[in-house]
Amino acid sequence: MALNMLGELEAFATVARKRSFVAAARTLGRSPSALTRAIQALEESVGLKLFNRSSNAVSLTEAGECLLPHAYKMLDLQREVDEDLAGLGGLASGWIRFSAPELLGNGVLPRLIAQYCERYPDVNIDVIFTDEIIDPAKSKLDFSIRGAFPQSSDLIGFALWSYSRHLYASPGYLERYGMPDSIEALESHSLILHTAPRILKEWNFRSETQAISLRVHPKFRFSSGLAVFQAALAGVGIARLADWMAEPEVQAGRLMRVCPEYKLTSSGGESPQMHAVYPAGNLPLRVKALMEMIRDLGESLECRRGAALI
Repeated sequence: MALNMLGELEAFATVARKRSFVAAARTLGRSPSALTRAIQALEESVGLKLFNRSSNAVSLTEAGECLLPHAYKMLDLQREVDEDLAGLGGLASGWIRFSAPELLGNGVLPRLIAQYCERYPDVNIDVIFTDEIIDPAKSKLDFSIRGAFPQSSDLIGFALWSYSRHLYASPGYLERYGMPDSIEALESHSLILHTAPRILKEWNFRSETQAISLRVHPKFRFSSGLAVFQAALAGVGIARLADWMAEPEVQAGRLMRVCPEYKLTSSGGESPQMHAVYPAGNLPLRVKALMEMIRDLGESLECRRGAALI
């Protein structure tokens, strides 16, 4: 394949993502016939058919499936070069709009944003703090920070960091109702459940010797992770919390770990992760720079024994 076919690769990747020549042409601002010629030129260059076409659908051939990730890499490299050169021209300016879980708004992310704006004073930032899962493409956001990996082919995601979490309760609550001596004993306690979308109503525990699950029958249900944290501090029950958020309160004597030998994991038994999710396409320099700072934030939080919230 010739190296000067970035335009054809962009056409190919867009058709693959949209599963339609007409929709891809509309996205790229080109005519369907021009897009068809670009795909034909690419197929001639590689010597293989890239799409199966019918009157109702477009799908990738085996060769197309093989080429697609390489096409994304080449297009991303071109965009990185363009953005880096633009950055040298002082073009790190404009608005950044993104969403993040509520607990990151409790001091952590605002401090990082302040540091970012010291480096890029011409950038304005609009943040939606919510535990709802927002589609950044539909909401016209640059990106979204969330636990769930994107399911849509129109979105791209990568892991920012892994994190750890345990059960916590206030000393006052544990003095009144006692410290549970097993996972099964939790069933007789007041449990606080975070009810944001995609959060399972089952807690999965793992120790050095066993894995166990508990179906949660909560005394309290909150759609806000911040409310769950505040309720645990207030002494109303036992909550699943991120270590980075809870451990400072443990050091201050306001929270205690419950069943401390058990970590809470994802449904598959792995440590949960936080992701950056963004629409497929070009990322401005200002957005990439902020994402890198957020990734570094996660690493520093992990050093403080955990790094997320849901």
